[in-house]
Amino acid sequence: MLTVENLSFAYGAVGVLHGVNMRMETAGVTCVIGRNGVGKTTLLKNIMGLLRPSAGVIRIEERDISKLPANKRARAGLGFVPQGRQIFPKLTVEENLRVGLQASNGRRKVIPAEVYDLFPVLKEMGKRRGGDLSGGQQQQLSIGRALVGDPKVLVLDEPTEGIQPNIIRHIGRVLHDLVESRGITVLLVEQYLDFVREFGDKFYIMDRGRVVADGNTQNLSSELVHKYLSV
Repeated sequence: MLTVENLSFAYGAVGVLHGVNMRMETAGVTCVIGRNGVGKTTLLKNIMGLLRPSAGVIRIEERDISKLPANKRARAGLGFVPQGRQIFPKLTVEENLRVGLQASNGRRKVIPAEVYDLFPVLKEMGKRRGGDLSGGQQQQLSIGRALVGDPKVLVLDEPTEGIQPNIIRHIGRVLHDLVESRGITVLLVEQYLDFVREFGDKFYIMDRGRVVADGNTQNLSSELVHKYLSV
């Protein structure tokens, strides 16, 4: 569903990504892991069109989206849940969700009931301002906003960061249900290894802007964790 081929990126003369290759299968959860500062968020920003790579190709299915701006990538089927949630604090929950309709390219005119089924708290607090929600509720809102756009690929940057354990598990179950019931492809950057092992299907480990290991999550060994993830 989503492929990254020989992707490179630099801030000026400083190289950050170096020939990254990844393949995210349809209806699966792919987790990108690694220590802080190895290029994970930069990778996602390149995929979403928020940064422009210096080399490489990004495809959804077989369509090359490498030169598309971010808004057209959203309409091509990419939904993004950024690190830190980045909801609109002065808009209501419902208004935040309506923003996501723009990514559906006219396919949707109203917020789908499915979003409220997945995250009932968004229905309960629909008239509250986004900034009045707790961190866990804001994360549910951020994911819901991305889902409103009817994405083929859902991209999340550290969805468990700063979230209480019960909401983390709920988010994991929602992602699993989206894969099972709707065939959505999920790509996420995550530091919480228990979450990766429980809900992920495939992993890529990054180090210094390169992929240094990959495989099925059941093969994420303690040796790999010690070598590339331990501080």
